[in-house]
Amino acid sequence: MQTYTLRLYISGMTRSARRAIATLEAICAESVDARYDIEVIDVMVNPDAGAQADIMATPTLIKSLPPPLRRIIGELRDRAQVLRGLDLEPASAPPPTTVSPADADD
Repeated sequence: MQTYTLRLYISGMTRSARRAIATLEAICAESVDARYDIEVIDVMVNPDAGAQADIMATPTLIKSLPPPLRRIIGELRDRAQVLRGLDLEPASAPPPTTVSPADADD
């Protein structure tokens, strides 16, 4: 089992930051079980950490493990995008199988 190492960079404990934290925790609890470690880094308190990670906007989520490294910028509202970014959902689902009316009669 792989453990997901996640860093969420925020700028102060704003409503947007609290929403991003809650969303990330919910997604991980539902999709990754107990196999995740989330570190929240406030760049207002620790600007050096933000500079070292090249954070240009917040919130920014960085998945460092398992590889490859991924960045998701924004409030994490798009659940499908977050799951793809964490490599928990395929980039595109296969098209549904359909049966034409002519084949149904066989």
